[in-house]
Amino acid sequence: MNEQTQHPHSALLIPDCCNIGVVFRVLVIVNFSILLGLLARGQGWITNFQEFVETSMLVEMICLSSLFSLCGLRVTTERHMVPAWTQRLVCGVVPALICAALLAYLDSMEWFVFSFPHLQYGYAVLLSFVMGSSLQHYFELRSRAYSPALDEARIQALQARIRPHFLFNSLNAVLSLIRTEPRRAETVLEDLADLFRVLMRDTRDMTTLQEEIRLCEQYLAIEKIRLGERLQVSWHTENLSSQELHDAKIAALLLQPLLENAVHYGVEPSAVPALIMVGIRRTLNKIEITVSNPFHANARLSQGNHMALENIRQRLALLYDIEAKLSYGIVGKSFEVKLYFPYKK
Repeated sequence: MNEQTQHPHSALLIPDCCNIGVVFRVLVIVNFSILLGLLARGQGWITNFQEFVETSMLVEMICLSSLFSLCGLRVTTERHMVPAWTQRLVCGVVPALICAALLAYLDSMEWFVFSFPHLQYGYAVLLSFVMGSSLQHYFELRSRAYSPALDEARIQALQARIRPHFLFNSLNAVLSLIRTEPRRAETVLEDLADLFRVLMRDTRDMTTLQEEIRLCEQYLAIEKIRLGERLQVSWHTENLSSQELHDAKIAALLLQPLLENAVHYGVEPSAVPALIMVGIRRTLNKIEITVSNPFHANARLSQGNHMALENIRQRLALLYDIEAKLSYGIVGKSFEVKLYFPYKK
């Protein structure tokens, strides 16, 4: 079995050039490199700044054209298995070809020749190839840095402590139902099997928002048997049709851990019915999810809760860069978690 078969998500090495965060980083790095190169010539700040303004016009055209092209190629790569070395090569070849084509087109224009009288076309094409390859390597290393082996081991250790406890409580709840409500006990066991099947899935996999909600409902149904009327849940969706819920992509096990925390820290310490509120809405091209549960001042949030939230934050950064955000805190008498991510089909 080859490496790509074992790690299918690692096969996608072309940066997500459709992402605003990736575009922003590329433009900043490229323009900063050009500015440093001009300053190294020692012609004075004013002269160097004027040259930078003129040069940046050409640089922006090459960068943006390359980013749009790689954005389309990444979508094609997702559908077809492309070798890793080919993807790395493409990230250098595409900017070089675009640079060559753009220079060949602009060479016939008088203003361009006047503005860049000493421009060496071969050097510019080579520099575009080097910058494209270097940036691809940067984003590949950045992707690896957000999911290091030590963090994966810590998360798995945390899950190993939670799951047996949850399984033990769930099985006890099922045993109490077998004689009195056998049909309900059977349903609970089916929900439990589905839940653990998903828990074994890689957290980098994607699913639909509808499937994630269904998984959460199965989890809450199991906890409802144990906690009874103490567990109250209110779901509210806004600006989202059933078809959009079915189409919207979300990282697997992104919402369920938030509800697990809400149950553990908001419902279990309560002696009276406790309400968990889940709000899901679409604003323009963003999905916003809010999970709110009662806050108990005498039951402080444990380190495990912060680890789970930090894990979700890292996964959002890896998947969506700056287009996603996770925030949490105490709002009145509730603990509230909000997360935003792009609406993608």
